[in-house]
Amino acid sequence: MLQRFEEAKALMRKTLPVARRVLGENNDATLRMRGCYADALRMRGDPSATLDDLREAVRTLEDGTRIAQRVMGGAHPTTKNLENELQDAREALHAREETPPAEDLAEEVD
Repeated sequence: MLQRFEEAKALMRKTLPVARRVLGENNDATLRMRGCYADALRMRGDPSATLDDLREAVRTLEDGTRIAQRVMGGAHPTTKNLENELQDAREALHAREETPPAEDLAEEVD
C-alpha cells in the first residue's frame, strides 16, 4: 500500500460533491464513494488521522447507511458494506476517544 492518505482524502473531497450532483445522493456509486471517503479518513496506518477525521468518517457512514437502507434495503451488498464500515469506524472512534493523547501520558509520568 502506498499510504497516500492525504491525497486520497483530497481527491474524495473533490469528487464526492460532483458525484452527488451528477449521479444523485441515492445512487449506488455515490454511496460507495461515501464509504471510500470514510475509509480514507480513518485508515489504520495513517498517523495523521485525527479525532475529527474519525468523527467525520462516522457521520459520513451514518448518512450513507441510512440512505442505502431506505433506497436499497438492508440486504443489499452496498448497505451491508456500509453497515460493516460504520461499525468499524465507531469502534475506532471509541478507542481513540478513550485513549488519552500522548502528551497527557507524558505529564502523568513526570
